[in-house]
Amino acid sequence: MKDTPIPFSLVKEKIAASGLAKVGRASIRETVRLVSEIEAASGIKFVRMEMGVPGLAPAKVGIDAEIEALRSGVAQIYPVIDGLPALKKEISRFVKNFINIDVDARGCIPTVGSMQGGMASFLLTNRLHAEKDTVLFIDPGFPVQKQQLKVLGMKYETFDVYNFRGEKLKAKLEQYLSKGNISTIIYSNPNNPSWICFTENELKTIGELATQHDAIVIEDLAYFAMDFRKDLSKPGQPPYQATVANYTDNWMMLISSSKAFSYAGQRIGCLVINNKLYSRRFPDLKRYFSSDEFGHAMIYGAVYALSSGTTHSTQYGLAAMLKAANDGNFNFVEELKVYGNRAAAMKKMFTSNGFNIVYNMDEDKPLADGFYFTISYPGLSGEDLIEELLYYGVSAISLAITGSERTEGLRACVSQVADSQLPDLEFRLKKFHEHHPASA
Repeated sequence: MKDTPIPFSLVKEKIAASGLAKVGRASIRETVRLVSEIEAASGIKFVRMEMGVPGLAPAKVGIDAEIEALRSGVAQIYPVIDGLPALKKEISRFVKNFINIDVDARGCIPTVGSMQGGMASFLLTNRLHAEKDTVLFIDPGFPVQKQQLKVLGMKYETFDVYNFRGEKLKAKLEQYLSKGNISTIIYSNPNNPSWICFTENELKTIGELATQHDAIVIEDLAYFAMDFRKDLSKPGQPPYQATVANYTDNWMMLISSSKAFSYAGQRIGCLVINNKLYSRRFPDLKRYFSSDEFGHAMIYGAVYALSSGTTHSTQYGLAAMLKAANDGNFNFVEELKVYGNRAAAMKKMFTSNGFNIVYNMDEDKPLADGFYFTISYPGLSGEDLIEELLYYGVSAISLAITGSERTEGLRACVSQVADSQLPDLEFRLKKFHEHHPASA
């Protein structure tokens, strides 16, 4: 038994009691539960990198607006399905100010987090054409979106984009789209878990092929404006958040409040629909919905079926934060830069102790430092590395559950790691490296 930072026998006991066939194959939430149990039993705090939970306080302007809304009595009233008019207006302004895309307020729909927005989108886009019944993931990606499709009984295909960057992307996408069964293309940008960011040429390729094959692109902007290599903080001034919306009309965006505004607990996001797409009619929608107009079916068919509106008070809170950002009174990007700084420090600790960064380039440019980064250790598979790190008080998730082909790798999230824990992390990684010399 090694002299590990967390007692070896205790960790082994908790792993055995967890009922998990293989710790390295556990879902994010299963990993969270196991790590919490080890922490409670040992009394030793982990360096927790397994879950993308915001680590910053939400903006006071949002909290105050939500409290005022509750005091005014909105809790007793159902919200309208398509959203509070003031919020819809601010979402539209936000998209213009920070993405430089014009979109009508009617196509800006608050949802119960981007999770609901994604589920509603799948319900619609995978039913626009009877012959198109499959979603294509440009992976790595958010594992729960695939789980949503499994629950819905819908098909999906996937490929790891890392070996198909730049000019190679077109041929790879054509390989799938030419079959005629792809209804939807989905990706996150910046990417969860790899933190790669698509270039303008790559987004142009995706957009042009989506138009050519009449597929709908769902752009998951959960980590909005968090490519810290550029200053995306000034409303109405370039540079802007990169988007496929510059290259096709077949787009929707999922804009989360969880990370950019640290509002994860209030479960509110934005589903944004292109103006032309909103008004398009798809006769095959009548198989499931009362209207064949895309926007109408989305609001009164898909969104309504999932929840009778997004929590009333949280809409006031998000509207206030968006207005402050739109008016230039709240620099939400500046507050997020702590994640990038922390990632840079943590990556250096890992690489100094025998670890490698798995996804490290955006075509010919070094990857940005941000909310996530990816690690591997020579001689260990991703599944084995996850389990080994538990004995050292460090937790992460396997890239294998994200659609990545780099099964030796793990995703590390920086948000729950306090700066005060960095010395502990460095000590534990040194101990890990000391105990695994043959692998290094």
